[in-house]
Amino acid sequence: MNRIEFIIVTAIILFIAFALGWFAHWLIHRFNRVTQADLDELERMAQALHEAEETRDQAIAYLHHREEELGRELTQVQAELRAAMDGLREARYEADQLQRQMAERRGE
Repeated sequence: MNRIEFIIVTAIILFIAFALGWFAHWLIHRFNRVTQADLDELERMAQALHEAEETRDQAIAYLHHREEELGRELTQVQAELRAAMDGLREARYEADQLQRQMAERRGE
């Protein structure tokens, strides 16, 4: 095999390798091609995710507001309970004193 034949054979082999590589590249991109329907579905999913995040943020804000409101109500109810318990304690004390006074008067 002389020099010219070697160059021609090498060129043919390189061309075949190039053609096979190009065909493999085309074939891979053909199967992995993104269609407009896929892009539309992806856009729809992104919009749904955005709406879900907004709804979640609104729910969290509502829960924080409700928690603060319930905390204030609990504090108010506890204050009213303390006042009622103090009043009851005072009433019991007064009732006990009146019973003692009545017992003393009966004993006289």
